Amino acid sequence: MADLRARARAALHCRRGAAVTDLFANLALGADVALSWSALLYCLLGVTLGMIVGVLPGVGPLPAIAMLLPITFYIDPTEAIIMLAGIYYGGQYGASTASILLNLPGTPPAAVTCLDGYPMAKQGRAGQALFMTAIASLIGSLFGIVLVAAFAPVLARFALEFGAAEYFSLILFALLGSAAIGGDSFFRSISMVIVGLILGIVGQDVTSGQFRFVFGIPGIADGLSIVAVAMGIFGVAEVMATAHQKRDMKPESFRFRKMLPSRDELRRSWPAIGRGSGVGAICGTLPGAGASMAVFIAYALEKRVSRRPEAFGQGAIEGVTAPESANNATAQTAFIPTLTLGVPGDAVMAVMIGALMIHGINPGPGLVSEQPQMFWGLVVSFVIGNAILVILNIPLVGIWTRLLQIPYSTLYPIILVLVCIGVYSINSSVFDIFLVILFGIVGYGMKLLRFPPAPLLLGFILSPMMEENFRRALLLSRGDWSTFVTRPISATFVGLSVAVLLFSAGQVLLKLRRRDWARHRGAPEG
Repeated sequence: MADLRARARAALHCRRGAAVTDLFANLALGADVALSWSALLYCLLGVTLGMIVGVLPGVGPLPAIAMLLPITFYIDPTEAIIMLAGIYYGGQYGASTASILLNLPGTPPAAVTCLDGYPMAKQGRAGQALFMTAIASLIGSLFGIVLVAAFAPVLARFALEFGAAEYFSLILFALLGSAAIGGDSFFRSISMVIVGLILGIVGQDVTSGQFRFVFGIPGIADGLSIVAVAMGIFGVAEVMATAHQKRDMKPESFRFRKMLPSRDELRRSWPAIGRGSGVGAICGTLPGAGASMAVFIAYALEKRVSRRPEAFGQGAIEGVTAPESANNATAQTAFIPTLTLGVPGDAVMAVMIGALMIHGINPGPGLVSEQPQMFWGLVVSFVIGNAILVILNIPLVGIWTRLLQIPYSTLYPIILVLVCIGVYSINSSVFDIFLVILFGIVGYGMKLLRFPPAPLLLGFILSPMMEENFRRALLLSRGDWSTFVTRPISATFVGLSVAVLLFSAGQVLLKLRRRDWARHRGAPEG
């Protein structure tokens, strides 16, 4: 018996040794591809262009990738995918810049960065916010790269376990968790989630083809524009709320030492970066989950575990580092289902698959073995591209933050013009410009009434996916609702959702009871 155990341990040790040897051999192959002059040039071009379009409000990486797609017909497919990938994760870096400095989320995931990044900028801490954003993005990206390199096949198999019921339960958990990021009132946050869910189903029903909540308006027949909603309730609403106010941005002197966070902020940032990277890696692995879900879950989790949740929304450094690390970890691990399963997580990944198919390469389980130079060259280029982004971003912090010194009378018209150009460029629709103005007015009203915008945006983004998976799960189970609690992974998320709901309701009741006690103590005797 002891001899059999020794043989088993020896065989396991040999398999592990062989796996490690294969990993290093594959990384060496990838380095040989990624370190060639042409691959380095396309990587530099991709991440630089991605950073620039990320900074421009409303543009984002998708239009840039779509416009450059014809160019990839004439270059090597490996170098083409390296450049397009660089635009994608470079855009994640750039989008945070406009969010922190101008409260303009260029992409939906960047909306969460506005919640604490913009208050930090108003407090004269924009340099610290941008510096820690670059560090958190780098760590999140490296964490995702390690997972892609070491566990792509395993994570791909895990993602296959997610069916319609699991996705619905995960989204339900994300929505209830988002109520924690909406400020002091849980009921206000839940109401905004419900409003977002209703706005998300506007347009044509995918199953029946019927139009819902369209009211005869052709411009919303295909649904409301995500960018128009995000830019309206965050960017335009901020312009409307502060245009008549006196400038309250504190001036900063931009020496490198000034950009460094305090020791206490560093102590709070590292655990947040770790948790955000983990959340982002998991969501990136799940086909269809995407960065929007990852950043909201990371932010909600951080607020739940924090000893000072009241600081969130007021300039908490964890409120910046956690979603940024999650965002960039998702950007890397999103390539796992895209390349190993052929399942795109979002529109950008769908364009990536299209670029590969144009070159006669079919993404799927056989891609890693059939195209090892492409897969491992892409993995190594991730490391190179993220290093280039940090080298580019940190010296540019002083330049970006000088935007804060521009007078409101000059800055706000420029912002509104950029918003209109960015929104129009997506669908070439003038109606979307009126839509962003409408949601700007709605967002301004929400500010006055202290309704949080982030839960609304999350509900809006996840509403179509939630409805589709809910209906598909019931269709597959022939109308049996128990499918959501009989499948282990789905039941786990349902249990977590119930726990979040009970905990939040308990907090509300406790706050009401404390208020009654305080009122009773303050009441005059007799």
